[in-house]
Amino acid sequence: MMNRNKIAAALSALFVFAPIHSHATSLLQAYQAALANDPTFRGAKADRVAGKEYETIGRAGLLPSVQYSYTTSKNKGETVAPTGALGLLKETDQDYSSSSKAVSVRQVIYNADAYARFKQGVAQGQFSEAQFDARSADLIVRLVSAFADANYALDQIKLYTAQRDALKEQRNVNDRLYAKGEGTKTDMLETQAKLDVAETMILEANDGLQAARAVLNSIVGMELNQIDRLVDNFKPTPLQGSFEDWKQTAIANNPEIQAGRHNIEIAEQEIAKARAGHLPRVDLNASYNHGVSETVATRNQDNNIRSIGVQLIIPIYSGGYTNAALKQAIAHRDKAKADFDAAIDKLGIELKKQYNSSKSSIVRIEAMERTVKSAELLVEATKQSIKGGVRINADLLNAEQQLMTARRDLASARYNYLLSFMKLRVAAGTISYDDVKLISAYFTPEA
Repeated sequence: MMNRNKIAAALSALFVFAPIHSHATSLLQAYQAALANDPTFRGAKADRVAGKEYETIGRAGLLPSVQYSYTTSKNKGETVAPTGALGLLKETDQDYSSSSKAVSVRQVIYNADAYARFKQGVAQGQFSEAQFDARSADLIVRLVSAFADANYALDQIKLYTAQRDALKEQRNVNDRLYAKGEGTKTDMLETQAKLDVAETMILEANDGLQAARAVLNSIVGMELNQIDRLVDNFKPTPLQGSFEDWKQTAIANNPEIQAGRHNIEIAEQEIAKARAGHLPRVDLNASYNHGVSETVATRNQDNNIRSIGVQLIIPIYSGGYTNAALKQAIAHRDKAKADFDAAIDKLGIELKKQYNSSKSSIVRIEAMERTVKSAELLVEATKQSIKGGVRINADLLNAEQQLMTARRDLASARYNYLLSFMKLRVAAGTISYDDVKLISAYFTPEA
């Protein structure tokens, strides 16, 4: 589960670090900016604030409700009545002002529906917290992925540019040899064809960089001109624990699984609310009323009435609503349980994928490091062989292509390791601010 105190510490750090667009931005600085600016995460924070109120709303149904009312009115009327021995009718004006003040209190004594709403509110609040944890982890995934994509795009530009420069130098060598009568037209055409491809790859890599930067900038909420680059002395950390250990941790801590549990509890309380439609309700009612000239009969009189009593309400018939609501709630509970089982299965698949990827990435990195060294030696050996007349220009072009491919694959393997490292901890529900700091340490400002 995300450590909320550490997230708060990251947010407070926003006010102390220098403007991140003025120099190379670290992953940690980008994360701090994303916590404040990412639109999706801002929405998650708002949802969390709203979700916290569910418990208060549910508890309100169990607490006393107090109301005050005040009424004032002008009354106009007349009375016609016989007077005297002759029975003559006399009309008398009955104009008067009246007012009424009342305070009433209602306290639930027994209300199964209100109690179920309270328990449901608690579950809804916990569901919102679990969703916030899941979205916090998702922010880390999106940010690290975007940061890695931008770095990989820069790596490709660097590799393709180096390849292009090497091909330009090789073309110059071919031109000089051809001018001396020692080279061939075929060598010149081969090198030029490779050079044209390299120029095209640089253009494509630049397009990829612009797309990757756009995604990264949208997450951090500002334009980043420079970002830290992957360190050269990359040393992956060996994976600790068996898959079963990770699985047990994930089932206990993964926020989406926790949200699924709370969702089942919400559905269970919906069933309890529906069943409450068959149960009686008992309330304690108390009131105080002060009236002035409330009726014609009480003109010019003040009345003070205090009352206290118990109200019993017994449901008898509601047109089939209660039974239908109960069946519907049971169906929703069954669906919540099915969704929870599906989430467990999905988590197991994702966890296994990232666990295997984390282990294989370390082996792949070691293998690719050896491949790069071998490819570098091959390029040098091929150059010497060409001078000795053993190899030809095409052999050198192929060797240089192998070296570029090996370096690109090594960079890809390193980024895949970091992403697997992160996604494994996200799936296990253990990702934290410390993990972001750890991943950030793999990047450093470019010299």
